[in-house]
Amino acid sequence: MLRGYAVPDVRAVEDRVRAGLGDGELMQRAARGLAHVVAERARARRARHVVVLAGPGDNGGDALWAAALLAREGLLDDGPARDGLMVVGVAHGLHEAGQDAAERAGVQVHLVDPDADLAAEVARTVSSADLVVDGLLGIGGRPGLRGAMAQVVAAVRETAYVVAVDLPSGADPAGEAQLGTAVHADETVTFGVAKPVHLLPATADAVGRLTVVDIGLALHVSPVVERLQPDDVATLWPVPGRQDHKYSRGVVGVVAGSDRYPGAAVLCSTAALESGAGMVRYVGPQHATDLVLAACPEVVPGPGRVQAAVVGPGIDPQGCDHEDCEDHQVERVREALGEDVPLVVDAGAVQLLATWLDSGHRRPAPTLLTPHAGELAGLLTAMEDGEVTREQVEAAPLEHARRAAALTSCTVLLKGATTLVVDPDPEVPVRAQADAPPWLATAGAGDVLAGLAGVLLAAGLEARDAGSLAALVHGLAAHRANPGGPLRALAVAHSIPSTVAALLTG
Repeated sequence: MLRGYAVPDVRAVEDRVRAGLGDGELMQRAARGLAHVVAERARARRARHVVVLAGPGDNGGDALWAAALLAREGLLDDGPARDGLMVVGVAHGLHEAGQDAAERAGVQVHLVDPDADLAAEVARTVSSADLVVDGLLGIGGRPGLRGAMAQVVAAVRETAYVVAVDLPSGADPAGEAQLGTAVHADETVTFGVAKPVHLLPATADAVGRLTVVDIGLALHVSPVVERLQPDDVATLWPVPGRQDHKYSRGVVGVVAGSDRYPGAAVLCSTAALESGAGMVRYVGPQHATDLVLAACPEVVPGPGRVQAAVVGPGIDPQGCDHEDCEDHQVERVREALGEDVPLVVDAGAVQLLATWLDSGHRRPAPTLLTPHAGELAGLLTAMEDGEVTREQVEAAPLEHARRAAALTSCTVLLKGATTLVVDPDPEVPVRAQADAPPWLATAGAGDVLAGLAGVLLAAGLEARDAGSLAALVHGLAAHRANPGGPLRALAVAHSIPSTVAALLTG
């Protein structure tokens, strides 16, 4: 599991470790790890010109010392960039020892006034680079780049490979403020441990590939954000034993689909079966039932005892709009909300839950909400004073997911490119999963995720584990179903068994 720690905790540990080492030793460890990554990437890309952007403070010091090591130890000598390494320092004063080391190693250092316009010759130098090391700002920096820092970043050409030092300069170290003017790195080399900026959705897109260099930090505090890794699946996935049977493995109820959206019932039920449910019971209107049984003859139609249920995919919270309607899904959802059974509450049921909770009810069993941004906005609008829009949720996803978890006392899985899983207890670390290809942004994908999560809840996993594990497997199943191309939600459901098998066998 990848764990991200709060910036104040990281700085406190760095200070303690630094106090027990020789002068500059901690920076040397960071610089050496960074230098080896840069050298490897430069060789792999056959980079002819490497430019190191250095700002003030220790982050700039890491970059300067790395430049010195690259030159002094010949780390680029076996590649085409051996004669094309230089530093552009954007600061009123660079890290003194780092600058001195770089210059003594023969590296050209161009100094730029951060408050002045960028000189044309410096812009040309930066724009000619095949590989750029971004050491402008570190975890003590403010979000957003200004002045010459913004100009020098704008000068980097799109084809250059960008390695950020510790974090992309201009990104919020806490990972909560949306990206403004900031570096968008191809790779970020961070030191010791990950930080929120690397994992949370507001900033994760700027991080690129994350490489963590060990510099000897040992944190004995709780992380603030976590991300499940493929290696975690073998520990968490409910693997049946020889004595298990269909009931002990978990019976999942599915209240999904409607006369208007019958396909959601098929997708959700298919995903539940493909995820290894002991049994799936489906409840819905006749047309949807017929489609589910045609696609999934293993499904048992009608109500019955379940260990968990999925409610809401394909259900219109407004109910039927004609007099002779026999679609009773809204009533079925309301009944399920009051039962002492773990639930996945998705799509149309999210709004129904908001109204139900606002009437003074509380869920008696573990509950995982799985809204997208628009559905979360609707829930918050229904439960708070004032309208909340999709755009507001997308601008501050973690803030809104936390509010929803606190208001509902439920675990909230907010779907997105980086999916958040937020526990109602604010002391529990947020989970942030970013495992899916962009092709997964397609109709029906959420129905598949809901069915997958329902199986994990029925098997006895806690809501937070069920949600984050489902998001991980869902994303990897999407890669397996059709890597690099268009994708159907049904194909994702059908790829779950082979994806889980591969993860369990390593």
